[in-house]
Amino acid sequence: MRGQHVAALLTVALLYPIADSSAASVFRCVDADGHITFTRHGCATDQEQHLQDARNHTPSSGKAIPLADPGRRATTASASSSEVIIVGQQDDGCGNLLTNSERRQAIIRKEVRHGMSRAEVESSLGKPDRVTASNGQQRYHYKEKRKGGSSRQVSFDEAGCVKK
Repeated sequence: MRGQHVAALLTVALLYPIADSSAASVFRCVDADGHITFTRHGCATDQEQHLQDARNHTPSSGKAIPLADPGRRATTASASSSEVIIVGQQDDGCGNLLTNSERRQAIIRKEVRHGMSRAEVESSLGKPDRVTASNGQQRYHYKEKRKGGSSRQVSFDEAGCVKK
């Protein structure tokens, strides 16, 4: 009997839609200069306030999600100029002297290139046989394993990047 009650409750829960818990009130605030801010706490008194629909419909819910309207395009002073604006750029700490492709090729070929980090040198040549430091600069020393082999030295700057 108890199992039937649980089954009935589950059936009722599945048949009646529950309010969309992912919906949230989001306000679009526009100031006098045209800067836009989105917030859940309302806008300042000197800003124009619009209520945004922030529901995230589940896949296959049958509700169409409108896409951006290509006819409505915001134009700003920076958008009309030919200047390129980089919003986010990866910084490898060594001045981005190597592209990812160049870095990968150097490691595969067991080369050391200007702008590589210590970790990348170790990926290319392995752990150094000896490490020395002077004046805040570090050097990795490698000895050729075979008899009569030459030695190699890699110098790093204060930031840990291969020097020229």
